[in-house]
Order: sequence, then structure tokens, then C-alpha cells
Amino acid sequence: MFCFDDNVAVITGGAKGIGKCIRESFEAAGARTAIIDLLDNDYFTGDIADKAVLEAFCDKVISDFGHVDFLINNAAPKMCGLDKGSYEDFEYALKVGVTAPFYLSKLFTPYFAEGASIVNISSSRDRMSQPQTESYTAAKGGISALTHAMAVSLAGKVRVNSVSPGWIDNNYTVYKGPDAIQQPVGRVGNPLDIANTVLYLCSDMAGFITGENIFIDGGMTKQMIYHGDHGWILNQ
Repeated sequence: MFCFDDNVAVITGGAKGIGKCIRESFEAAGARTAIIDLLDNDYFTGDIADKAVLEAFCDKVISDFGHVDFLINNAAPKMCGLDKGSYEDFEYALKVGVTAPFYLSKLFTPYFAEGASIVNISSSRDRMSQPQTESYTAAKGGISALTHAMAVSLAGKVRVNSVSPGWIDNNYTVYKGPDAIQQPVGRVGNPLDIANTVLYLCSDMAGFITGENIFIDGGMTKQMIYHGDHGWILNQ
């Protein structure tokens, strides 16, 4: 469906889960990939909360490939809340979730090829929350806002969009019963649901889309819920 022969895709958090699936999908479509992750991997291992690590990663990517076609800011920030989260925890989450995407975009700006695209991975938590998730929610809200700001700043050079996943099971578990039927599409999502949309946003088919945030949540954020509806039961 997609052809990205000889394009270069940079993916943060690319060693597992959604990031790994995005990497594999790009490679299946012919792209060359460069990932960074805290987990050991075959390209670059490092902490994107560290400015020097981001600079070293950028230097390696440009040395290896000379340009960047796609930047996917996927690495997940730490989740903590008011009860147990420290100042340092919250600051670290924002470094991973907002500062690093900003700085990597800035570092790569001189090297983006014609038709380049940035896709930021936000979350449906950018506008809805569970208790004690302040750091993650703030980071995801930040990257959603960063998306439309960068789309304007990079107008004419790079298209910038984001996707907001809902419930994505990285193990491709097939859920039945309430977990499935509470979602309008009747199932829980998997990493391919996100990867397919990322590749679409990077393709020429999405050439008129920038500054947009696309929800990929099976319709859950659009469904009004009352006690007893769609498998939802309030336990008090």
C-alpha cells in the first residue's frame, strides 16, 4: 500500500510496542530506519531526556543518511500523579514527552528532505484522564499543542501531525466481553492501527493534512456512557 523506497524514518522509542511496529512497517515499505530507545537495540541506545544524547543521535543519523524524511516522536513519558510523583518525576516526563520532540525537530530541521513529515504520538489522555496520571497527561497535552505550533512554523517545509491512540494492546490480545463491546468498533486496538495511520500521514496521500491530531481509539472518546451501558458498570 505504501512505498517509501530509500526514505529515512527516524523513530524514538522504536525498540518495542508501537514504536517497533512503526519501524517494521516503514522497513516493509522500503524505508531505512534509525531508532533511539532506552532499551538495547541495533541503532542507538540512549535517554532522550538528555540534551547531549539527542545531539549525538542527530549527528549519527545525519552521518549515516545525510537527510531525514520522517520523524516519528513516539517515546512514552513516565506516568505519575499528585500522590506519589515528585518534582523530578514530572520534569522528566515533560523532557521525554515534549522537550525531546521539540529539540529533535529543531536539530533535524536543516536536514529534512522535500516532502518531509513529522508525526507525534500523543494520546486520548490529552483530553481525558484517570486519577494519578498528571505527568503523562500533561506531556501528551503538550505534544498535541506542539504539533499545531510546529506545523505553522515549518509551513512549506515539513508537514506536522499527531495521532492520539486509545487502548492499544502491544501483545495483540483479542479481548471479548465488556472490554471489546464497550468500544464502538467492537475490539481493542493494536500497534498496527497506529502504524498504518503514521505511514498514511507520511505519504503523499496525506499531502493536504498538517497541524491535525487524529484519534485512533475505536470511538471510545465519542461515546457517551451511563451506568450499565455497553458493558460499563460503576462499582462504588
